[in-house]
Amino acid sequence: MNADRSITLTRLILAAPEAVWRCWTDPSILPNWFGPEGYSCRTKSIALHQGGYWEFDMIGPDGKIWPNRHDYDLYDAPRRIEFRMSDPAAERHHATVVVTLVPEANGTRVTQVMTFPTAEERDAVVQFGAIELGQTTLAKLGVYAAKL
Repeated sequence: MNADRSITLTRLILAAPEAVWRCWTDPSILPNWFGPEGYSCRTKSIALHQGGYWEFDMIGPDGKIWPNRHDYDLYDAPRRIEFRMSDPAAERHHATVVVTLVPEANGTRVTQVMTFPTAEERDAVVQFGAIELGQTTLAKLGVYAAKL
């Protein structure tokens, strides 16, 4: 385990794993909920499947734009997604992400583990607010999945 390089977020979503899976894998849905509260996504190109990618701009509440690319390495429906996050202009990925969906109680336990190349990079995103912002992202997922 790379605890010094990882961030783990978890949330119980009151929706079936299939609904949560659809939120992560349907190109007409993912851009609508992904990102922290107050942020939006503008898709440039999207091909959501194992071996696919999503290139988009994350737009902050102040209008600041962060270019993003997710490259999807694993789709194990409706249990697990693995992808690499990067800035499309970067020469390397800045994090790997593993999302697991496990039935629990009346819903789905979503766990998202982000692993960074170094502890310093992890610490920088924590200082930026990645844990708190990530929890608002999962809250948005919960609202959206409950509607499906």
